[in-house]
Amino acid sequence: MANNTATAAVSRPYAEALMSIAQSNNVADKFDSDVRSLLNLIKESQPLQNFFANPFISGEDKKGVISKILTDETNAIFRNFLMLLVDRRRITLVEDIAQEYLAKLRELNQTVLAEVISAVPLTDEQQQTIKEKVKSMTDAREVELDSTIDSDIIGGVIIKVGSQVVDSSLRGQLRRLSLSLKG
Repeated sequence: MANNTATAAVSRPYAEALMSIAQSNNVADKFDSDVRSLLNLIKESQPLQNFFANPFISGEDKKGVISKILTDETNAIFRNFLMLLVDRRRITLVEDIAQEYLAKLRELNQTVLAEVISAVPLTDEQQQTIKEKVKSMTDAREVELDSTIDSDIIGGVIIKVGSQVVDSSLRGQLRRLSLSLKG
């Protein structure tokens, strides 16, 4: 889903409302797992994305699908929130709302999101090393990694935290070497 300014302007109040409800019921961490599960389902299923985006499918049918895809462990408040999104014709924004909610939860828990791009999957030890490096860069209490594999970087890693980028990939080093030789 496109995350442009207009979408963010609509998604943000819903994410803030969800956070407010979660905090008032002391279930912010429970919502974390529910939101992540739903996000994974949506990301992995293009037909589900298309289903939610289709304006010709009735709200009742969308509610039925939501009831079927959510597990019994899903919090009832979160389930009701999704039904409200259907009623308000905002279910197409559920991915953006969920991402916004997770960003607010990370802020609340003093956790930063670090996007890590590597040529090969990282070991647990490498992930821990990256987390420690990011903690020292940001003074965050916790670090959440969002790992992506990109063989084009040849080797090494690229770490993005907010607007900061640490490029220790071989591709980046070759580009810097090329620029210094030209200069």
